[in-house]
Amino acid sequence: MKNILIVEDDPKIAKFVQLELNHEGYETTVEHDGRSGLDRAFSVEFDAVILDIMLPFLSGTEVLRRIRKESDVPVIMLTAKDDISDKVMGLDLGADDYITKPFAIEELLARLRVVLKRTKKGVSELTVGLLRVDERSRSVFYSNAEIELTKKEYELLLYLLKNKGQALNRELLLTKVWGYDYVGETNILDVYISYLRNKIDHRFNISLIETVRGIGYIIKDKADE
Repeated sequence: MKNILIVEDDPKIAKFVQLELNHEGYETTVEHDGRSGLDRAFSVEFDAVILDIMLPFLSGTEVLRRIRKESDVPVIMLTAKDDISDKVMGLDLGADDYITKPFAIEELLARLRVVLKRTKKGVSELTVGLLRVDERSRSVFYSNAEIELTKKEYELLLYLLKNKGQALNRELLLTKVWGYDYVGETNILDVYISYLRNKIDHRFNISLIETVRGIGYIIKDKADE
């Protein structure tokens, strides 16, 4: 049974969505403010989150931003705001979908099925050449050799792999891996790229992570070479 977190400050809407999801066979948990929603998201492993933007104590966009630092759980933004800039911001922060109020429950259920199906397909493995990342266990292998990575090393490698074939600029990588509010060493990205190269490129004598001068870094899709 899929477990869905609903973070919605309007009790009537929250109850309506919860009852409809329960009727469809989902297990649900409801929180009514951003802070408690974030705490719940980190305390229980959910299959998806339905997240309102206008929340007390902590906005939905801030909740999403903090979730994305730790988790790739599917998030559908549910909000009365229909401004295109709000939608773009939510999607840029990592939302999987966006639906505005008032909405038909059938549409929400359909969008939920889509993100759950998409996640199920994408959860297993990411590969490039002989490198393999198992997202479920957070394990990394080159051929049959396991590679031990720290949390940030893993997150950086995962983001590069999920966007293989694309030259990713430094600001984007810092934002996606360390977060918008990161304050620290300005060369932190280069340091962690060096860590990954030592553990992967140098160890196995390959050129996985390439520098794109004036932009940032790329993992090329070997199948396209």
